[in-house]
Amino acid sequence: MKISTRQLTTMGIMAAISVILVYMIHFPLLVSFLEYDPADIPILICTFVFGPLSGFALTVIVSVIQGVTVSASSGIIGIMMHIFATGSFALVAGNIYKRNKNRKTSAIALIAGIITMTVTMCAWNLIFTPLFTGFSVDKVMQMLVPIIIPFNLLKAGINSAITFITYKKVGDYLHMNGTK
Repeated sequence: MKISTRQLTTMGIMAAISVILVYMIHFPLLVSFLEYDPADIPILICTFVFGPLSGFALTVIVSVIQGVTVSASSGIIGIMMHIFATGSFALVAGNIYKRNKNRKTSAIALIAGIITMTVTMCAWNLIFTPLFTGFSVDKVMQMLVPIIIPFNLLKAGINSAITFITYKKVGDYLHMNGTK
C-alpha cells in the first residue's frame, strides 16, 4: 500500500476531526459506560476514499490518540474496544465498497459494517466489559439483547447515516483537490 503525502496529510486532518468530534460530542446511550460519539464518521469517509487498510490504520491511530487524551478514563480497554469496533466496521465496509464505488454499494457496505460491528462487539464485550465495569460475564450476557446490541446498532447506524449523506461530497472535494 503506497500512501502519498497528500493522502497522509488528509488522513491526519481527518484524525484530528475525529478526535475533536469525540471531545465535543459524546453522551451516554442506554447506560452510563456506553457513549455515543461521531468520531467514526471521518474514519468511515477515509475508508471509502482511500480503502479499507487506510481506514483500519486511521482507526488505530485515532483510537490511541483518543485513548490517551479525551477518553483517557477508559484506558487501554477503551482503546482496544474502539479498534475492534471501528476496525471491523472499516475493514468489512471498505472491502465491499472498493469493488463498486456507487451509492447502492455504499449503503450495502454500511449495513454490512453495522452488522459486523454489532456482532464483533457482542464477543468483545463479554471479554472486556467485566474487566472495565467489574460485572460478571453472566451479567454482561444478560445485557447483550437489551443494551449492548441496541447500543451498537444505534451508534453504528447513526454514524453510517451521516457518513452516507456526507461521504460523496467530502470524497469529491478530496479528489477534486488531488487526493486519491
